[in-house]
Amino acid sequence: MEKAKAIKLLILDVDGTLTNGALYYTSAGAEMRGFHVHDGMGLKLLRRSGVEVAVISAKQSEVVAKRMSDLNIEHVYLGHEDKIPAYESLKTKLGLNDNQIAYMGDDLPDLPLLKRAGLAISVPNAPEIIQQHVDFISVKKAGNGAVREACELIMNAQGTYQSMIQSYLDS
Repeated sequence: MEKAKAIKLLILDVDGTLTNGALYYTSAGAEMRGFHVHDGMGLKLLRRSGVEVAVISAKQSEVVAKRMSDLNIEHVYLGHEDKIPAYESLKTKLGLNDNQIAYMGDDLPDLPLLKRAGLAISVPNAPEIIQQHVDFISVKKAGNGAVREACELIMNAQGTYQSMIQSYLDS
């Protein structure tokens, strides 16, 4: 995909993209979420290939902060219901233009960023209005490898995927 060649930053929504969108609470009120290890590996490979990764989520979440920390993702914006200021801040901070940014989201709060980003990505269970405004819809479901698919799309377009997995093939 031609648009993916220019990408220097992948920004992700969390709920319904990195997770399946379900929110779980213990009886004590603690939040729990599931993250797929394939998505985490995809993000690690993408970063190693030279593409930055960021997260912008409307919800403030210790669970998400912990997962992003585990993945060494430094650009984490939690509690941003209006995602545009965080997007613009990232764009300025990293010296990028819209065409160099991919955004992956699944619902109405993501629509303004999906329309701005050079490469707009979503998941198959996103509402129709979202699907109408994206360049790519993953085959895999949210929270089940969809982010890995987006990472591989970018790396394949940039010709870096094979070199990222070569060390695993050579072992």
